[in-house]
Amino acid sequence: MFCMHGDRDDSATLKENIRRWGTDLGFDAIGFSGSRVSDAEENLSVWLAAGCHGEMDYMAAYTTADGNKRAQPELLLPGTRSVITARMNYRSASADSFKTLADGERAFVSRYALGRDYHKLLRTRLQKLADRITEEIGVFAYRVFTDSAPVMEVGLARNSGLGWRGKHTLLLDREAGSYFFLGEIFTDLALSPDAPVTDHCGSCTACIGACPTQAIVAPWRLDARLCISYLSIELKGGIPEALRPLLGNRIYGCDDCQLACPWNRFAPLTRENDFAPRHGLDQATLVELFAWEESDFNEKLAGSPIRRIGFERWLRNIAVALGNAPSSDEVIGALRSRADHASALVREHVAWALRRHGAATHDAAI
Repeated sequence: MFCMHGDRDDSATLKENIRRWGTDLGFDAIGFSGSRVSDAEENLSVWLAAGCHGEMDYMAAYTTADGNKRAQPELLLPGTRSVITARMNYRSASADSFKTLADGERAFVSRYALGRDYHKLLRTRLQKLADRITEEIGVFAYRVFTDSAPVMEVGLARNSGLGWRGKHTLLLDREAGSYFFLGEIFTDLALSPDAPVTDHCGSCTACIGACPTQAIVAPWRLDARLCISYLSIELKGGIPEALRPLLGNRIYGCDDCQLACPWNRFAPLTRENDFAPRHGLDQATLVELFAWEESDFNEKLAGSPIRRIGFERWLRNIAVALGNAPSSDEVIGALRSRADHASALVREHVAWALRRHGAATHDAAI
């Protein structure tokens, strides 16, 4: 059993072991950082003050008299001294993003959401890693996170040496690109931090130019209110009409800034079978998905991150994509089939889509 009372040799050995145990559990990289991300706290405050979080009120919900819990891990787990950050790749070989985006009849789903919901999988693996550490050194204080609390994942991962923050605000690594999930273990162990990685974006602005809605308003600054991922996932009401044509055939999330990034050209594939596309979501047509009933949605997307938006927003998103699709009798017929849907939100977006095709909501062809 290790003695973790500031002994550097013990700390270095334990870190090596944690990396090895993490690899055995399917993680592609493990890093270590201290407990503060103070520079990120100031950036978050400016971002919130500008209203860039839109309806995501939870982004501002953790500010206390002692500061923002997102930037101060010790407010989430008193006594936190170190953070263990884990990275797991999700890119699947079978999902051709460029081919799908180029085909207006097909539905594009952000590649992270094609398979099983990563939250439960990563939390389970992180818990197993914490259990393995406990076996080695005895009981210690820790808490596992995977988007389950106000944690500034990118800032902590950057401080852990797992990459740098790209101009699209995502974490980037020279070998792994950005197609990966992050998770953390806050701990009271005194683990020496890894050296941060230097920025390798240089003068490149490919991600900024590639954003369909110009949501990356400046390097390292994203206005969520313009972001397709926000519009299709977080936004509960109607999608602003001016932005609808810009969504194209994207029905859940958007990967354009990642697709444009040179560091993703050789991003490795995932080793995790659970992240492989399910129910043909990487090949499905818009008409096919729009025909799903709510029971189909709930059954086929069980265990998927997509299910959390609910059937109503699922139809809203597909209606917009159908409005942007090449005009055909099949597309117009699909839209008319939902013209009298019980949801006013769905009806409004269907009516907009039909107008895009020069078709009336009701006529003899119904």
